[in-house]
Amino acid sequence: MALIQVRIDDETKREADDLFAQLGLDTPTAIRIFIHQSLNHYSLPFEIKLPHPNKETLEALKEAREIANNPNVKSYENVDEMFYDMEKEENV
Repeated sequence: MALIQVRIDDETKREADDLFAQLGLDTPTAIRIFIHQSLNHYSLPFEIKLPHPNKETLEALKEAREIANNPNVKSYENVDEMFYDMEKEENV
């Protein structure tokens, strides 16, 4: 028997534990199922694709590029500078 250790952030682990519990599994069993299915299919047991943004997301990305390239839009060196400027505007 071999031991596999994987590091994952706490929130993702909690979400996975909850999901697998709802499916009647514990996380180690779900991982074993994944490995066995990978071996059965001789590939990953699901399709891997690059995310394809929808029309709304593509329009938002276009708008973000336009804003970023607009010399009339104020830019900031860091988030603290931006928040300082926002607070200053609220007090006017």
